[in-house]
Amino acid sequence: MTPLSHIRNFSIVAHIDHGKSTLADRLIQMTDTVAERDMKDQLLDSMDIERERGITIKANTVRIDYTADDGQQYVLNLIDTPGHVDFSYEVSRSMRAVEGSLLVVDSTQGVEAQTLANVYQAIEADHELIPVLNKIDLPASDLDRVAEQIEEVIGIDASGAIPVSAKTGEGIRETLQAIVDHLPAPTGDRDAPLKAMLVDSKYDPYLGVVVLVRIMDGVMKKGDKIRMMQTGATYGVDRIGVFRPAMTVVDELGPGEIGFITASIKQVRDTRVGDTITHEKKQCETPLPGFKPSIPVVFCGLFPVDSSEFESLRDAIEKLALNDASFSYEMENSAALGFGFRCGFLGLLHLEVIRDRIEREYDIELITTAPSVVYHVYMKDGSMEELHNPADMPDLTLVDHVEEPRIKATILVPDEFLGDVLKLCQDRRGIQQDLTYAGSRAMVVYDLPLNEVVFDFYDRLKSVTKGYASFDYEIIGYRADNLVKMQLLVNDEPVDALSMMVHRDRAEMRGRAMCEKLKGLIPRHMFKIPIQAAIGGKVIARETLSAMRKDVTAKCYGGDATRKKKLLEKQKAGKKKMRQFGKVDIPQEAFISALKMDE
Repeated sequence: MTPLSHIRNFSIVAHIDHGKSTLADRLIQMTDTVAERDMKDQLLDSMDIERERGITIKANTVRIDYTADDGQQYVLNLIDTPGHVDFSYEVSRSMRAVEGSLLVVDSTQGVEAQTLANVYQAIEADHELIPVLNKIDLPASDLDRVAEQIEEVIGIDASGAIPVSAKTGEGIRETLQAIVDHLPAPTGDRDAPLKAMLVDSKYDPYLGVVVLVRIMDGVMKKGDKIRMMQTGATYGVDRIGVFRPAMTVVDELGPGEIGFITASIKQVRDTRVGDTITHEKKQCETPLPGFKPSIPVVFCGLFPVDSSEFESLRDAIEKLALNDASFSYEMENSAALGFGFRCGFLGLLHLEVIRDRIEREYDIELITTAPSVVYHVYMKDGSMEELHNPADMPDLTLVDHVEEPRIKATILVPDEFLGDVLKLCQDRRGIQQDLTYAGSRAMVVYDLPLNEVVFDFYDRLKSVTKGYASFDYEIIGYRADNLVKMQLLVNDEPVDALSMMVHRDRAEMRGRAMCEKLKGLIPRHMFKIPIQAAIGGKVIARETLSAMRKDVTAKCYGGDATRKKKLLEKQKAGKKKMRQFGKVDIPQEAFISALKMDE
């Protein structure tokens, strides 16, 4: 049993690619937590897709034993968190389970937008912060400038910042010692009733649901009867243990410790993240303040290419939802695409990751419809409906006004690209709120409509700033605007998957761009195909895809001209009939490319 004063719980926070997972690798390696032969890069990123993209998606935990300079044994619980804005929900949860953070900043790049966002979450959770300047082995590393930037932009003292190279292992020993010296030990009472926080849960096919817990007060042992305070469900604890990253069974978990339990829980849905776990007989008086539930901001339809795979898709989505509390779904069907699911995500990267996992782990080919956000539609009779799918927009004569979600976007960008960034934000109907300087970099704050951001705002931002800008956002609420539903008609048939909500002033431009784009993407048929964009009954843009023609007059040589005419008239009549009954095949690529709007 480790005394409380010898436990340290901490997380690592940083911007994307500043070296969190590599630093975690070195801390694990330096303390011999994992045998040398089992060591690999990004050890805590266990999903294939995390290793392939080089990003962290799920926050992962590991327990490290460390012998300090004075010979004392310490237990360090480390949580490695994601850096992407789409997974900030994972970060906020991990923060509540620990008392301090290592703030990792790349000493060649300095403070970025996501560094700021994650630091604010750490400060909100009342953390002690230790600044770590990583990548000192690179020639472009500039420690003084970056330390000054940390003090200017974030406002924390960086005089004791630890220079580290997570790649070569330089400065790792100093980092471990700083954790012991500067971070506070957890508090808790061993004799009080059990009070534990449910930090995360994941599904294991052999053990059922594995629940990650942080014990605040009391002790949890194998065989205990526990109760979830939010759901009221009771379970018996089967096994209890810690992650060294592999699961290791222990006898009990005491105050301040982080570990896992399994209790024959069948569904992850039964374990609400942020819930308080206590003993069934001797309950604690007040539950812990939970986390804000994650709110999906981007919705899109997932449909199987082969409609016979619908059941397999349902199965895959249910299994993924088991592991990912922030992913929501409901069934829907569309005239063009058959049966599928309307899914909610925390952002576009989250959407891509889920889509890749379904295609990879379950081998199902998917059609993804246009990502959209939730609109509030206010009717003339005073009622309000939430609109998840633009195809379900009620009749315009009944609608009073439509409100859309707005975000507060913080963009950090080098001075020379500022003009391009301001233009991009103005083009996306943004309202500038603030512009300040941190050294040679501008920090711009904009109020932007979320539906202008979900498509390809991030890609455009990266391309106009040559990859130097960093971007972070938070949702601030709903505001009314002049929004209309635009439909695309191909051969006079509406295509559900391509209907979208647009601002009336920009509808014509968007419509024309979509029609031109589709004209290039739909293969030519034997008959001509009109492609139209319409608002209500009014067509605002049109392109015509010409027919493929067979030369029916090739066999006529010499003789009367009426013979040729007769053959051409016959062909014309045939094409007219084909157009009435012909079915236009729109390839899958056309959907995806049509939705990526170029300016």
